[in-house]
Amino acid sequence: MSATAPIVHIVDDDASFLAAASRMLRASGFAVKTFASASDFLTQRDGDAAGCVVADLHMPGMDGLELQAALARTGNPLPILFLTGNGDIPSSVRAMRGGAEDFLTKTAPKADLLDAIRRALARDVCERGERVFRREVSERFETLTQREREVLGHVVRGSLNKQIAGDLGTVEQTIKVHRMRVMEKMRVQSLAELVRIVERAGLAGR
Repeated sequence: MSATAPIVHIVDDDASFLAAASRMLRASGFAVKTFASASDFLTQRDGDAAGCVVADLHMPGMDGLELQAALARTGNPLPILFLTGNGDIPSSVRAMRGGAEDFLTKTAPKADLLDAIRRALARDVCERGERVFRREVSERFETLTQREREVLGHVVRGSLNKQIAGDLGTVEQTIKVHRMRVMEKMRVQSLAELVRIVERAGLAGR
């Protein structure tokens, strides 16, 4: 197993289940870490580790839904799926509305669990990539001057150079220079690309 392999973090207060589930998942080719409680997981986890979380719903102290909410507030909100011996419809609805990948009982077929874990790991790859993209674009955005940000805001809204110049009380040639600098600092080759990455990174309107 590669040292950089994503990790399936199993969180459950049932020691026998932890042992059995970790053996099964390791035999299926996954890297696994186990935790006896939600608080243990939150304090001991590698904050940058890739992977997913398989959590029991009902645990002493912080339960699975509280763990889901706490995980969502971190900088690395790993996808979570619930594997519980005592599920109920209201809890499953809350879990899925909170973004859980799946909600399974501990008697679910092994294939269903493995499929849910693979989906969660694939989702983590996508979401991790999106976070990296947003961070990189935000870092470029932070290099813009206040006037360049104002010009960018107008550009994203579809304003022409002449309109921007009128709104900002300057001349069209100055706006052209600002637009050129914005595109250089944002590392884009076209206006369409500029608008696309700004909207994707959630920077429109800033």
